[in-house]
Amino acid sequence: MVGLPEPERSDIELGSVLHALSDPTRLAVVRQIEAEGERLCGGLSVEVAKSTLSQHLRVLREAGLTRTRACGNQRWVSLRRDDLDRLFPGLLDVVLAAASRGRDREPVAG
Repeated sequence: MVGLPEPERSDIELGSVLHALSDPTRLAVVRQIEAEGERLCGGLSVEVAKSTLSQHLRVLREAGLTRTRACGNQRWVSLRRDDLDRLFPGLLDVVLAAASRGRDREPVAG
């Protein structure tokens, strides 16, 4: 099984990671993988077209946040937690905690 191209740990850049996490759909994907572990790409619960999801997964992979592996005609995606924690200790925890707090807030009437 050959995986898709992804950066080596030493090539992961903070700006690329932050950019990838700045999109709500990509952040939702990362949250799902963090909570549930490796997932089938087609089994992710996001409300976007398959082609759009593929682009989001590509951005996450190229930024070094995820690893995608092929198994037959299926693609599995996992979080590169060890690499991210080694390069940017605590970053993913802070971002995911902030995202959880943001989801729990009620909209302010304006």
